[in-house]
Amino acid sequence: MISSGQTIRIGIATYPRAQQAAVLGLKDLLQSAGRFQQAGATIPRTFQVELVDSFSPDEFKGFDTVILPPCLGARPEGKELASVVRWIARQHAQGALICSICAGAFALAETGLLNGRQATTHWALAKEFADTFPEVRLEASRLIIDDGDVVTAGGLMAWMDLGLKLVARYLGPAVMLETARYFLIDPGEREQSYYNLFAPNLTHGDAGVLKVQHWLQANFQSAVTVPQMASVARQEERTFLRRFRASTGLNPSEYLQRLRISKARERLELTTASIETIALEVGYLDVSAFRKLFQKIVGLSPREYRKRFAPAGG
Repeated sequence: MISSGQTIRIGIATYPRAQQAAVLGLKDLLQSAGRFQQAGATIPRTFQVELVDSFSPDEFKGFDTVILPPCLGARPEGKELASVVRWIARQHAQGALICSICAGAFALAETGLLNGRQATTHWALAKEFADTFPEVRLEASRLIIDDGDVVTAGGLMAWMDLGLKLVARYLGPAVMLETARYFLIDPGEREQSYYNLFAPNLTHGDAGVLKVQHWLQANFQSAVTVPQMASVARQEERTFLRRFRASTGLNPSEYLQRLRISKARERLELTTASIETIALEVGYLDVSAFRKLFQKIVGLSPREYRKRFAPAGG
């Protein structure tokens, strides 16, 4: 609930180890945005940004929007976390929009406000988050999810995307675009899947599964079958399927697809080989199927991915 027609009060929670680049960057971006409103705007608004480092109920101050920034190192826990969670819940109960960035989603989820709702966090934290908060519908491939009264943003640098979203919400899209131009931020739609590199778990402790993972690194481009993989693991097929998913979080087919697409991404970034050639190199005889799978996993077509991530002149 906006406190007045002119001032939007933003509280950024500066709990211990909060990422200062996000905290100070957001403050600068939001406070600067007001200057880009056109003269004669019907309801000229400004952001009043406050850095909050005390979550004591005795010092409570209400905000229109609360932001939980990323944190570097260990996240708040114990009494430290409990005080932040109570503060968030009270802010929300009084009408504040609650926003989280990256690991900030953990504190937000502790309130229960995300239960049964879509949310995102940094892709590298996705498994831990999903295991800790199974009631939340995690969409870690997405960079930002606006669910009305809560907004979650993914990666460490997603504070820029969140900042622009808040500017658009409160000051309008024209002001958001001017702010983006001033700060040299791409205001276009992005997703975490564009940057989520395949990093398989190799420390699960299952020697048979690990042997298959190493074998796939050398044989991913071949017509690999589950019976072949089970044979490499020296496990009965049903046992292998169960242990492989338990160790990697994926079934063997999904794992192989992600490994192949990871190799294709490298080729698109570093070479000028045609998409058809790359599809064949990573094990796909059907180029159309390769394009569809690439789009599904990465969120961009192979052509769009190369245009965005290949070095200039590459």
